[in-house]
Amino acid sequence: MPIATGVNKQVGYKRETQWGQLAGNTGGALLRRVTANFNLTKETYESGEIRTDYQVADMRHGVRSVEGSLSGELSPGSYSEFFGAVLARDFPVSAQTILSLSITIASAAAVGGVATWNVTRATGSWLTDGVKIGDVVRFTAGSFNAANINKNMVVLSVTATVLNVFPLNGVAMAAEGTAVTGATLTIPKKTFAPVSGHTDRSYTFEEWYSDVPASEVFTGLKVNTASIALPATGLVTCDFGFMGKDMAQTGSTQYFTSPTAQGASGIFASVSGVLVVNGIPVALLTSLNININRNMQNATVVGSNSVAEMFEGRIVVDGDFSAYFENANFRDLFVNETEASIVAVLATGSGAAADFMSIVLPRIKVNSNTRDDGEQGITAQHSFTALLNTAGGAGVATERTTISIQDSQA
Repeated sequence: MPIATGVNKQVGYKRETQWGQLAGNTGGALLRRVTANFNLTKETYESGEIRTDYQVADMRHGVRSVEGSLSGELSPGSYSEFFGAVLARDFPVSAQTILSLSITIASAAAVGGVATWNVTRATGSWLTDGVKIGDVVRFTAGSFNAANINKNMVVLSVTATVLNVFPLNGVAMAAEGTAVTGATLTIPKKTFAPVSGHTDRSYTFEEWYSDVPASEVFTGLKVNTASIALPATGLVTCDFGFMGKDMAQTGSTQYFTSPTAQGASGIFASVSGVLVVNGIPVALLTSLNININRNMQNATVVGSNSVAEMFEGRIVVDGDFSAYFENANFRDLFVNETEASIVAVLATGSGAAADFMSIVLPRIKVNSNTRDDGEQGITAQHSFTALLNTAGGAGVATERTTISIQDSQA
């Protein structure tokens, strides 16, 4: 008799049109995963009756719900659906393009030891067009020098006519003293926690064990938590926690017919990318962890043996980072309760247009400062809470949000 194996297990999902109702069995997709587990849970009620026989005479099963977890190695496009869900705003259907630009490029002062360039437009406004600090942008059309076309540029600062940028792969750009006309700047897809117009996404998940065979289908799954972990060395990982309504059906055939295969985009490693703190690229951080919590709660009612509704709470973002103790900069953020910003940009390689993700926390407060002790390099650990950037919004250099995520493959 066969025993189920993880290598033969497939986890498929599809967005629901109505919470708790089975998504159609076509158009599903298979998850990339290190581990993924979805399980039916039930409340249990044990009798508290006091009896002369000293025994427990009865217990009952109660309200049904689903708990799910997904752990993966972060890669472009693979988890954009769930990042959009946890932030209550879908990624846009297409990237933003700014057309018919007249552009000059000139070398600018180094920032934090990193060479930067000023990208200047002759007319119009970067601010009006919505370019923000922490965005990764590319020139995708125009007679640019080969060192400037289709190149990932990280935006350090924005004014109406000037972007101060540096190349994500560290390879120098070229000056363009004569204006390049007819240029196009592309901003790959980005989402963020909005201040209005929040989405409410739920999913049907299937665990398919082909070697048994057995199918378990769960409905009403919502993303309650998400986290991203950047170690000093190694692969970047992500974890998602789900809450759901019920196990909808079981069987011996796969529910999702011909689901889209698992993706194959490159996996991010912490060494391929850059961290920017308060507008300055830094090379001292040894780890960074970011957590997003939707604080959902199941609603139960008399007469229903499954969750009747799921209430969504605030989008709470926090985390921690550690850094080599070189100066008082990070310590003083804590001591003086000084607000800061963090931009983490990850790339799948050193190519000019390598796939990437950019995570921007425009306003954080550092809540702790502790140091280890040892024979070699001393590190300091800091926790932080991310806050709504009330100074951001349309026409200014930052988003009005707590967190934004840009994904070149979303």
